[in-house]
Amino acid sequence: MTRTVDLVADLGEGFGAYVMGDDAALLELLTSANIACGFHAGDPRIMDSTVRDCVERQVAVGAHPSFPDLVGFGRRAMDLTPDEVRTDVLYQIGALQAFAVAHGTRVRHVAPHGRLGNLVAVRADYAAAVVDAVASLDTSLIVLAQDGELADAARTRGLRVAVVGIADRAYRDDGTLVPRSEPGAVIHDPDEIARRTLRMVTEGVIRSIGGHDVPVDCDTVLLHGDTPGAIALARRIREELLAADVKIARLDEVLSGKGA
Repeated sequence: MTRTVDLVADLGEGFGAYVMGDDAALLELLTSANIACGFHAGDPRIMDSTVRDCVERQVAVGAHPSFPDLVGFGRRAMDLTPDEVRTDVLYQIGALQAFAVAHGTRVRHVAPHGRLGNLVAVRADYAAAVVDAVASLDTSLIVLAQDGELADAARTRGLRVAVVGIADRAYRDDGTLVPRSEPGAVIHDPDEIARRTLRMVTEGVIRSIGGHDVPVDCDTVLLHGDTPGAIALARRIREELLAADVKIARLDEVLSGKGA
């Protein structure tokens, strides 16, 4: 059976005059985009132009909400209450939804960013807060998550879940990501990243930092464009997936093929 997968990347992560990543090059390779909503990166002009560019290329628009941590790029833990997480996430999705509607589309998915994205995988209270925000706004939204608390909470509430695979990040034996603060958290060898991606998509496993094959039934592969050589690697991953008879499609099609 032909495997189908979505390709997603984090976009719109500049701020004012500061530019992060090569969004234009990535957009030629993607089917979905996680767009920064102003809390860890992005501003109204960047959000507007990024959504417009996605619409022009028929790339699905998704919200990438974060902790309110512009200085730390959303990668620092913050001692927020669950209600603060809920309202912050709702605020950010709503802001992006305004730009989406202005450009004749809508937000299709929600993918928590950075430290928030790590914590919702293991903290039930934060996971419930994100799910409450999504469910109260639009139950058709797809929740992008690693296997864990957020995915479980979203499924319990009847929301669609897309499992995201991140081939250039090291996984622990329990399926969670190795924190960026620890050695070996980010993988830089292009050959290894390409191999990991193919195994993740075609075999449903990824090798953990402990040397074990961890199940990852990924619906979408996260590509990056903010490091040297990243665009060439992203293009290589897309080409190798196609060569392996993997169909690349937007999340709606990926999930409908699984009966979700």
